[in-house]
Amino acid sequence: MVDRQPSALPVTDHGSGVGAVFLWPIRVYWEDTDAGGIVFYANYLKFFERARTEWLRSLGIEQQRLKDCTGCMFVVTETNIRYHRPARLDDELIVTASLIETGRASMIISQQALLKTEQSGSLPARLLCEGTLRIGWVHGTRLQPMRIPASILDSLKS
Repeated sequence: MVDRQPSALPVTDHGSGVGAVFLWPIRVYWEDTDAGGIVFYANYLKFFERARTEWLRSLGIEQQRLKDCTGCMFVVTETNIRYHRPARLDDELIVTASLIETGRASMIISQQALLKTEQSGSLPARLLCEGTLRIGWVHGTRLQPMRIPASILDSLKS
């Protein structure tokens, strides 16, 4: 069973970003694989979404509550993904999220999917997939870009 307790590890600062990487465990199920028995390429984006959501939740930012209170929400506006190795059925993965840059209406997040190693207590080293995603803050019905509230930016940078 995969331990669902997230952790943040200190890393080197990435330019103007913060200095921690959020880790979220995920197991590969049948529904995640293609006919070849490997994780379907688009499912890494789902894994990244789950890790980003749990990262925000760990910072006290609940997306539904944000939308209900502000009328705005985060949306993915750009992705850049690179695949290195396949994940397979029953693999245990660690998916990361790390804030790289913030702007007035968007932020860039670095993410990785790593194969969990047998060595307990060490950061997994087998990189499977990595990418950067731009997340925009938009009005919930008009989908117009809006300025990210300072309180959210402060939580993300803490």
